Amino acid sequence: MIDTGLVQHDGQRHAGRAGANDQDFSCIGQHFSLHLSTTVDFLIEAIAFVNGRCHMDFMIENQPKKPSKSDRTRAQILEAARLLFAEHGYDGASIRDVAAHASIDPAMVIRYFRSKDELFARAAVVDLQLPALRVIDRTTIGETLIRRFLEIWEGPASGPGMAILLRSATSNEFAAEKLRDVFGNQVRPVVAAVADPAADADRRAGLVSSQLLGLAMCRYLLRLPPVVALSHDEIIQNVGPTLQRYVVGEDVS
Repeated sequence: MIDTGLVQHDGQRHAGRAGANDQDFSCIGQHFSLHLSTTVDFLIEAIAFVNGRCHMDFMIENQPKKPSKSDRTRAQILEAARLLFAEHGYDGASIRDVAAHASIDPAMVIRYFRSKDELFARAAVVDLQLPALRVIDRTTIGETLIRRFLEIWEGPASGPGMAILLRSATSNEFAAEKLRDVFGNQVRPVVAAVADPAADADRRAGLVSSQLLGLAMCRYLLRLPPVVALSHDEIIQNVGPTLQRYVVGEDVS
């Protein structure tokens, strides 16, 4: 016979164990859930921190940097040099003159620019930004060039660069070479793009330059009264057709 007391006691013992196991699993589940929640919260905070730090780093990296003292000194020297070279030419403005105008020691000019030639070269950087003649109406090339000439010399964005070169080139070979560079690298390619035949580009570009440099010399440097008195419309009407013939005319001899 089976001892029912033992069976009952054993059943209670198993039931007790089952209840204990349920409690254990419940505790484990709660612990795991708490641990998972804590981990998720940590990851969210970590991601937010990283994003915030990246944003902060991005903002710092993209903030406009203030010019250093050396940058300000260099700009101060260049500004003085442009003004003096434009007013007195290459030979008429000395390193001491530039230093005095910039209120610094002459040794600082040499420190930043090494020589007067280098200072002049940097002060006289010229970008004519000539229009691409090949994409405009071929019959308006002369007018387009003379209008651009007037913008360079008298427009709101005009600067002393060309005056520096033109005034200095008559007496200084270094300045003359800089002006020849402007012709070779900026004027000639624009004219060559529309010159016909292409082999005639050098001659046509040279004639264009002679016309415009002569006008600049008379109007802005020598300041001949009749030339200074010309209005923009008068210059365009008289010089435009000549430039047109020089660039694309049949006969420029």
